[in-house]
Amino acid sequence: MKLIVPFALVIVIGLILGAGCVARAKNPVNVSPETTDPVVNVTPDSIIPLNGSVSVSVAGFTYPTNLSVLLDNKTVGVVNPSAPLYMMVSEGNHTIGVCADFICELENVTIKFGRYMTLDFSERLHEGVEILQPTARVVKSYKNGNVLSVDVELINPSPQDHQMTAVVRAGYSYIDERTSIKMVDSSHNTLMKTVKAGQRITETIDLNLAGGNSLSYSSPTIEELKIK
Repeated sequence: MKLIVPFALVIVIGLILGAGCVARAKNPVNVSPETTDPVVNVTPDSIIPLNGSVSVSVAGFTYPTNLSVLLDNKTVGVVNPSAPLYMMVSEGNHTIGVCADFICELENVTIKFGRYMTLDFSERLHEGVEILQPTARVVKSYKNGNVLSVDVELINPSPQDHQMTAVVRAGYSYIDERTSIKMVDSSHNTLMKTVKAGQRITETIDLNLAGGNSLSYSSPTIEELKIK
């Protein structure tokens, strides 16, 4: 006996199975979230600095020793007439200078990336560094009665201490009270001090002038200077 399944029943069963498949497709599907690139924190230390090139020279200045080069008040090297100093400096405003002993010539500069700058301090050093050896000079003088007081500056730019002896002299004239004759004379005194290396001091020395009318005097000078 043959089993006869009506065609309509087959269609119904197919629809039921199809509905079951669709229902299962509605179940939630786990999807991995989209990945993103990690966030990188940029700190000042991780930024590559932008620099400019600077050449510092003293080609036209004669000096017996190397001269110190300053960058923002810090020594960064030395320079001499035959050897300039080349350096890389970060962008921005800076102060660059050259020092001969305790005399420094400074310049404010603006450094830009990719720019080459040359700084020659020769002329300024010639004008500003007038003292290369231990010396003495008269700063000022003033009269008090028959005494001429003289302020003397002793300067020691050398790397060692020195005993400095300076003889100070001034000429003067006056009218003698008894004879009414104009007299001409001079007065001198000696100043002796020890001046430490790289230092300068100012001391006062008195010159005695003879009494009389119409007293006048010439500018005092350093007649002799001895260095030990």
